[in-house]
Amino acid sequence: MSQHVFKRAGFLAATVGAAGLLGAGLASAHVTANVYGPQPTKGGYAAVVFRVPSEEKDPVTTTKVAVDFKADYGIGSVRTKPVPGWTAQVTKSKLPTPITKDNGTQITEAVTAVTWTAQPGSELKAVDYQEFSVSFGPLPTNVDQVEFPAHQTYSDGKVVDWNQPTPAGGEEPEHPAPVVKLAEKAKDGDAHGSMANTASTNGEQATATAANTSDSTARWLGGAGLLVGAIGLGVGAGATIRARKATAKSGGNS
Repeated sequence: MSQHVFKRAGFLAATVGAAGLLGAGLASAHVTANVYGPQPTKGGYAAVVFRVPSEEKDPVTTTKVAVDFKADYGIGSVRTKPVPGWTAQVTKSKLPTPITKDNGTQITEAVTAVTWTAQPGSELKAVDYQEFSVSFGPLPTNVDQVEFPAHQTYSDGKVVDWNQPTPAGGEEPEHPAPVVKLAEKAKDGDAHGSMANTASTNGEQATATAANTSDSTARWLGGAGLLVGAIGLGVGAGATIRARKATAKSGGNS
């Protein structure tokens, strides 16, 4: 058997193994805030999906997810997209000092948290993740990004806080807080965008993205497996032919 064939098979096996490790790494991903539409602008509205993986081992499950909204952002309105098997609760708090928005509107109470709780039988298993879609605003105009500390509660009572800020240009902390970057306000003053349209398609886009990624990975791994098998068959066939030739040659010389 040629060394070239061995090298090719070894390289392919290493590649498949690396893909498996990559898939395993996805399970340990942290809570993130993902924008699947136009980038939110300062003073406008945002449609965001909080993606939550369950990191504990079976049979421990995720039973509750809470996301904090900082009161000084002055976010007065939040809408949640229904998630089958989960209930959502929006918490508002009275502001000590009203916040005046660019359009002159005064916010006297702001959203300070959104909490999703799993109904019995719908808890998030260790091998799964869930996406929670929200639309909210108006956003602050005096910051370049908004942070949303998250708190993940497990069935064994453990609570993991995803609330550590990521330093600019620094290494990501162990439990980073979800962050959404804000674009500059549009010159025409229309910072609201199309909140309703974005919110209605946000979850569908997120689901399609996840499905396409999963399907592509499965197809790639399947193709890699077939290629490894083909290499094995080719090597075996080659060895058989060489053995027959050697036998025939030996018989002819005897």
